[in-house]
Amino acid sequence: MSDVRVFVSYDLEHDRELYALIVAQSKTQSSGFVIVGSSERPPAHLLCSEKTMNSIGEANQVIVICGEHSESSAGMSAELQVALQEGKPYFLLWGRREIMCSKPTGAKSSDGMYSWTLPILQEQMELMKRSAKWKTPTDEFKSAAKNKRPAEDPPNP
Repeated sequence: MSDVRVFVSYDLEHDRELYALIVAQSKTQSSGFVIVGSSERPPAHLLCSEKTMNSIGEANQVIVICGEHSESSAGMSAELQVALQEGKPYFLLWGRREIMCSKPTGAKSSDGMYSWTLPILQEQMELMKRSAKWKTPTDEFKSAAKNKRPAEDPPNP
């Protein structure tokens, strides 16, 4: 089975090193996920760039790395809003064990934050694969091909 494609949302101002950690974890053979996109600074007049929206759309799941300042990160809130609009499942990771972490604006009050360990990440990827929303790139190709109507036969003279 192929790896889960994830978009990683994090606070660009305060948590770049946390993103570097999840990139390293994604490269382990048993991680079960591959990163297809991550937070980036949008153009000044937008909260979320088109590239970011496309990356979220391509992902099977969104990982939100929560840090001390996540609730004040406009970028994280915008990315979470896009994920919700796209119907993408997401989960929150507690990014810093030694301090209180906050959820980005837009996260549900009922959303829990998972401790950040490789086994928990692997478990979340397995849950995604078992869910009804899991589609491999091959499944998506087959679905798109199935929805196309075959060309009609030309009329006989």
